[in-house]
Amino acid sequence: MNLILFGPPAAGKGTQAKRLVERRSLTQLSTGDMLRAARSSGSPLGKKVAAIMDGGKLVSDRIVVDLIEERLAACMGCAGFVFDGFPRTLAQAKSLDGLMARYGQSVDVVIRLEVDEEALIARISQRFTAEGRADDNPEAFLIRLHAYKAQTAPLIPYYSEQSKLVGIDGMADVDRVSAQISAVLDQHEHRKMVGAAG
Repeated sequence: MNLILFGPPAAGKGTQAKRLVERRSLTQLSTGDMLRAARSSGSPLGKKVAAIMDGGKLVSDRIVVDLIEERLAACMGCAGFVFDGFPRTLAQAKSLDGLMARYGQSVDVVIRLEVDEEALIARISQRFTAEGRADDNPEAFLIRLHAYKAQTAPLIPYYSEQSKLVGIDGMADVDRVSAQISAVLDQHEHRKMVGAAG
């Protein structure tokens, strides 16, 4: 089972990805985590990543896809993957489809955490006031939210046309969101089993 968790910053993708790792033995592929790990690894690719990040530049799609390919190749016997934070753009989505096909796999389900933006902004503002986390700065968050909307809007029709996109209520509490995700995955696995038997 390979799935993408799709939603704006602070929608809870990371929390749900970790639960899927624990409960379904999926391997989480978080681009942020992979870039940090590559940077500290000292590998040739890691050194390239470090030089780009230290220069304050964005890591290219090609490098991100190379990092994902490394993980796919190293984990071919895994139960599946949960992509968190990738793809962000249509070009990345197409690259991911090509990469998965090379390994005889595909993205099975794309789960979109649907959220109320005003409520999300209010949540972030409260958390920033209470905890003072730099990445919760409301102004910085709004920039990230607008970038997400501009870059990822084309992914919605892309995955809808493949009949892979499923929207769930991302404003529910954490346990309810987890239950909704589990129901979607269970339904997909059941359909696959019925299809295989037929």
